[in-house]
Amino acid sequence: MTDDLSYCHIDSPIGRLLLAGTADALHFLSFPAGPRAFGPRPGWVPDDAPFATARRQLDAYFAGRLRRFDLALHLGGTPFRRLHWQYLATIPHGQTRSYAQVAAALGRPNAARAVGAANGANPLPIILPCHRVLGADGTLTGFGGGMATKAWLLRHECAMGAGSGAPTPQGAD
Repeated sequence: MTDDLSYCHIDSPIGRLLLAGTADALHFLSFPAGPRAFGPRPGWVPDDAPFATARRQLDAYFAGRLRRFDLALHLGGTPFRRLHWQYLATIPHGQTRSYAQVAAALGRPNAARAVGAANGANPLPIILPCHRVLGADGTLTGFGGGMATKAWLLRHECAMGAGSGAPTPQGAD
């Protein structure tokens, strides 16, 4: 984790989210629970100011008024992970892709497992919508915020008007 970041919390329908970053870019979003949830790290400073735009956009997303985020993001990680995370932002709101479809779209058709690992390491879930990536048969698979949160996000987007032809995730109830 990066030292010397600012952080704040934002209330949401899925719980209290942690945002961390600088005045220039958002670095992390963490869920309140789940296998990849984390809290502020030593050296991080509580400060709401750098997150005004992110807060507005997240509030609009949860209110059903925003389908795509437009935020400055800091993406560390390997070149493949950065490529994958950038691709996530191109998956249309309310639609899903399988790990194999994402791997093929990235030009690495045999890299479905690497896509899964990159999905699991996504530092900015929701904003880079890794919840839109499902198993080959449409079932929900692991998610850093927990399976109930992944199912909630997918239902939320479908309720907001999924694009035509969007697969219905199985196991979302």
